[in-house]
Amino acid sequence: METIKVQGTPNIYRHHDGAIKEMAQVICRYGLKKGLLVTGEASYRVAEPHLRATDLNVVVEQYSGECSREEVTRLEAIAEEGGVDYLIAVGGGKVIDVTKATATLMRLPYFIIPTLASNCAALTPLSVFYTEEGVFTDHVIFDQAAFMVAVEPKIMIETPSEYLRAGIGDTLAKWYEARPLVLEMVHQPLAVKVSQHAAKLCQDVLITSGKQALDDAKQKVVSNEFIDVVDAIIMASGMVGGFGEHYGRISGAHSIHNGLTVLEETHHLLHGDKVSYGILVQLALFNEWDEIDQLLPYYDELGLPKTFADFGITKDLDEKWEHVARHAVRENESIHLLGEVTKEALHLAMCELEQHVIIRAQRGE
Repeated sequence: METIKVQGTPNIYRHHDGAIKEMAQVICRYGLKKGLLVTGEASYRVAEPHLRATDLNVVVEQYSGECSREEVTRLEAIAEEGGVDYLIAVGGGKVIDVTKATATLMRLPYFIIPTLASNCAALTPLSVFYTEEGVFTDHVIFDQAAFMVAVEPKIMIETPSEYLRAGIGDTLAKWYEARPLVLEMVHQPLAVKVSQHAAKLCQDVLITSGKQALDDAKQKVVSNEFIDVVDAIIMASGMVGGFGEHYGRISGAHSIHNGLTVLEETHHLLHGDKVSYGILVQLALFNEWDEIDQLLPYYDELGLPKTFADFGITKDLDEKWEHVARHAVRENESIHLLGEVTKEALHLAMCELEQHVIIRAQRGE
């Protein structure tokens, strides 16, 4: 019987007003003295009033803008020079990932204050690495999870709504990427069943409450739907991989995202927007057109991208599809968990998806 390595959640996950103050109390209670706080300019600006209300002793360092191995090396040197005994990430996915990697390398505990509900980086014990120019290279899974994740609703509601939309797109992929990975399993270990239920829960919450949550975010209203969607993006989606291991992390949609990173025109696009496009391409690859047709109205409601044209890319499409496909099917890419996928098949899927969406639009669908 196959065994699954379960890394379900951080030690503590808190989502309420005052979560950062509670985190400071936990840090004090465990005798930690000095931290390196890694952040970005905008993220620190929104979190600083909450941090100022604590008595944390931290060195604040802005990250370079990428989660690269060079940045991990730089932050490690700063942490060693500062004599810190823990790290805090304040920001979005790349800030969180580079902090996780640095803390794990140094064997130090780390804490996370997400300022964006754009992905599950706060829950997952892995880091996605890019070059300094923003091209995906690989990802690494760690044994160590966060000691605590503190989600402040007042910070989340100040996030630009496009980040929440991207988070919805990234989290929606959990179900579509995880579902086909277990179809051939004769016996699903209980941990995998938990993972599948979490993935389906994410889909259900997002389909049911995603549009309302996005509307509320635009109006700066912390509604029940907004709270549920944020928890789906940050918490429940992290449980998919945490309990399912390789049966619950990533497959086709994220490989297509990785392929898109080779195009300079996509570097300004949010991770979740590229992943949400990858969902449709993955479904097209396996001729699941009925599923695509069910999703397209939802994509239109939320403003999720369906085609290269939605990315603002309208020229040399065939050449760019080929470039993306070649990168997305590299030997170690997760798309091959779905079976052997060739660049020709993936290229065709992107072409067919583009035509399918255009034809639907011409019909007024």
